[in-house]
Amino acid sequence: MLQVSILRLKKLNRILRPQQISTLRDSYFSTATAASSSQRTSLRIPNFIGGKFVDSQSQESIDVINPATQEVVSQVPLTTNEEFKAAVSAAKQAFPSWRNTPVTTRQRIMIKLQELIRRDIDKLALNITTEQGKTLKDAHGDVFRGLEVVEHTCGMATLQMGEYVANVSSGIDTYSIREPLGVCAGICPFNFPAMIPLWMFPVSVTCGNTFVLKPSEKDPGAAMMLAELATEAGLPNGVLNIVHGTYDAVNAICDDEDIKAVSFVGSNTAGMHIYARASAKGKRVQSNMGAKNHAIVMPDANMDATLNALVAAGFGAAGQRCMALSTVVFVGGSKPWEDKLLERAKALKVNAGIEPDADLGPVITKQAKERICRLIESGVQSGARLVADGRSITVPKYENGNFIGPTILSDVAADMECYKEEIFGPVLLCMETDSLDEAIDIINRNKYGNGASIFTSSGAAARKFQTEIEAGQVGINVPIPVPLPFFSFTGSKASFAGDLNFYGKAGVQFYTQIKTVTQQWKDLPSGSGVSLAMPTSQKS
Repeated sequence: MLQVSILRLKKLNRILRPQQISTLRDSYFSTATAASSSQRTSLRIPNFIGGKFVDSQSQESIDVINPATQEVVSQVPLTTNEEFKAAVSAAKQAFPSWRNTPVTTRQRIMIKLQELIRRDIDKLALNITTEQGKTLKDAHGDVFRGLEVVEHTCGMATLQMGEYVANVSSGIDTYSIREPLGVCAGICPFNFPAMIPLWMFPVSVTCGNTFVLKPSEKDPGAAMMLAELATEAGLPNGVLNIVHGTYDAVNAICDDEDIKAVSFVGSNTAGMHIYARASAKGKRVQSNMGAKNHAIVMPDANMDATLNALVAAGFGAAGQRCMALSTVVFVGGSKPWEDKLLERAKALKVNAGIEPDADLGPVITKQAKERICRLIESGVQSGARLVADGRSITVPKYENGNFIGPTILSDVAADMECYKEEIFGPVLLCMETDSLDEAIDIINRNKYGNGASIFTSSGAAARKFQTEIEAGQVGINVPIPVPLPFFSFTGSKASFAGDLNFYGKAGVQFYTQIKTVTQQWKDLPSGSGVSLAMPTSQKS
């Protein structure tokens, strides 16, 4: 199935050139839910409020720029406060009816939604490549990993089950039920335009909540497509709403008294601001933030498999993943590995994501490229050895693109800025230690805790690593240990703020609250009188 879909993507690539992509995008807003007529000819993205695509009245907008060409793909309005309030109001009005909709009905809408996502996965991938820059194959994976969360929500009737104990005392039963919170909101990053929205609203709405989503202003198209698909799947008006913007929209979400919970994925600066501001207003918050994911390579690791894993996880998506494997700690020295790692890195093809031979595309903005290059240079100035330098790469036909080739820095130390900061680019840092204990200590002293992996043939080493490492997601001969959605995305330390992680059981718990019911059905003996003593489970 995956291979067939990739072949379809390559066919789309041969047919559709960048200048035709806007036509494809505009055709996707031809929804029966009354997109405005001006949207058909305008580059301006509408809001999605109360089941309708609504043109913003804001005079301010931000250009969405294709990072491979610098062409303007669309324009995102800075949603007005009145429009934001209208979105929250639509969600609030839809909540009473939606919360009382049978969970089996909500599940069926998710079953239909996953069918529609599969139907249009190529169009979604093409939009992601155009706005975000990642390769078509990687964009396909972006959608598919989100689709897996939608599939998981199709079992919500089981996931939301409470507990029941009969006769906890004489003639008394107690049971618990999980109920929705109300209006919830999500704030999304640029790096996964489909997957992250699909981490959020399908779980929330299938639990019975209504939702206000703010996509990244850099690549909002996939979220808008998903809104249309959700409407086609039968999601009632007002259950899902989308607003656009930057700081003001984020602060409005944090402050609005009708929003009960906020989900966020993005940088530490934004994530801690959102966590502090929304929590201060009494909201639940789950905030996935920055990372510095490490891999320990033991001398007994399988060389070919490990090298392939390091290259794929370090340079895939141009390093713009919160689970990118950005730092490798070689136990016993890096010399046996370095030449082969360089050889594989040089073999990667840097090109526009729409091109069929691309292994990695551009980074999201010129500013991001400048920051990545600055951190590379800071490493060199601090004494790191530049094994591969991708800063001066030029891509034919796409000379204006934000491209950085695979870059490798060796002899990196823990006090270097390039190590302490999340680079978020195709840069692999190499460190060396004499022992596994020392390597584990390096990782545990790092403030981040999204994920860490070990490559080894030793069960004892793997067991020690698994037990002692301080990271939420652990890989053993697996470079990106993100679990499937029936588990949760379990980042920790400075990589996560909150009590309940995304999707899985924790995600359901985040979007619901527990109510316990204690009931008694018995006739009391006449003349039993009134007892003012504390009730207990003991018979009197």
